[in-house]
Amino acid sequence: MEFDAGIGSMIYIKSKREIEILRQSNQIVARVLQHLKEMVKPGVTGKELDRQAEKMIHQSGGVPAFKGYRGYPASVCVSINEQVVHGIPDSRHFVEGDIVGLDLGVIYKGYVGDAAVTIPVGEIDDESRRLLAATETALMKGIEHAREGNRLFDISYAIQSHVEGQGFSVVRDFTGHGIGSQMHEEPQIPNFGRPGTGSRLISGMVFALEPMVNAGDWRVKILEDQWTVVTADGKRSAHFEHTVVVMDGGAEILSLPS
Repeated sequence: MEFDAGIGSMIYIKSKREIEILRQSNQIVARVLQHLKEMVKPGVTGKELDRQAEKMIHQSGGVPAFKGYRGYPASVCVSINEQVVHGIPDSRHFVEGDIVGLDLGVIYKGYVGDAAVTIPVGEIDDESRRLLAATETALMKGIEHAREGNRLFDISYAIQSHVEGQGFSVVRDFTGHGIGSQMHEEPQIPNFGRPGTGSRLISGMVFALEPMVNAGDWRVKILEDQWTVVTADGKRSAHFEHTVVVMDGGAEILSLPS
């Protein structure tokens, strides 16, 4: 089923069968991310996480959604400190005080699961702790507004208002998105916006909501590898993401570990 978003694009309403497969793909994501989180310690490298992620995805009957997507070379995005998103896993060793963003996608039975988390490496400074807490809380506040009858930018405003209330800024160049048989479907879901505007939400819409939050200014730049996004001012950034299905009584988080 398709829904006219009113902007010349279509938002697909997922069937019960599709939602069940999306739930399965996102549970693979959740299990792999949980294992990777436990691996994040001083001395570990992004390449080690990437190898383990790809192994676990295949063992679960899935396929890495990111590897080869528009040329991306790895199965998991590993973004450290001032890296916002799309960091390429390398041989750099994590050190005490780092923060490490892990973004993972899995294709299972033709449907994509997607989630992200930012992990502290040992003890981190107070600003980084507040940054991680603000970003994760902002995601949950956005999810609270992903219910039938609300407007799309109610989600965006809930994220933005919490983040800015904590003294941080939301990245404006990258957004959340619809998700299903394709990794990126309509609509785009910015992490800022005016409440009461945007498409009306209908049960069965599935979104990947993902606030990217900077400790300093919201502006970003892309490195020479054409993938890694970093903060323009060199300050730290955090990223959290869940895949959710819009429902009448509130969203179901498909990527929450069961």
